[in-house]
Amino acid sequence: MSRRDDDIRRWYAIYTRPRWEKKVHALLEEKGIESYCPLNKVRKKWSDRYKIVNEPLFKSYVFVRIAEKDKTDVRLVAGVMNFVYWLGRPAVIKEEDILKIRKFLNDHESVAVESVKGTRPGDRVIINAGIFMDREGIVLEAGKKKVEVQFDSLGCRLVAVVDREKVIRVQKDFNT
Repeated sequence: MSRRDDDIRRWYAIYTRPRWEKKVHALLEEKGIESYCPLNKVRKKWSDRYKIVNEPLFKSYVFVRIAEKDKTDVRLVAGVMNFVYWLGRPAVIKEEDILKIRKFLNDHESVAVESVKGTRPGDRVIINAGIFMDREGIVLEAGKKKVEVQFDSLGCRLVAVVDREKVIRVQKDFNT
């Protein structure tokens, strides 16, 4: 039995109104749409006591697992602003990444989310535009606008200077 591509359910990130993450998650679940709002257990201090509070891990983001044909239904939910886009298309999130987030939050409390900004020498990167598109290399030097990248190819070393916006840092696995 083969399924059409339109019927394959994938994880997507959606952007919500500020502070609506839990509400959007509940509204999606009410409509029968599988959603995941990662909650971070944070210890908060009131004037007379401490309390564990569940706060969204990613501010203004919720994940949904839907088929292509269900995107309009998601957009019509109150509080949903739009899908998160990557390279002009709604960003598909890998199933294993969702599982890693779930496991990580089960194992840890008071988790901090830090954005990965820029590149540094030694970082492994992929070029996302131009003549070296989809090539992987290692950053030798990183300036404000240009990055010097080394490509190992054909047994020799090629070095190219690339615009910073054309470089994507390769993410390291949580387990390494």
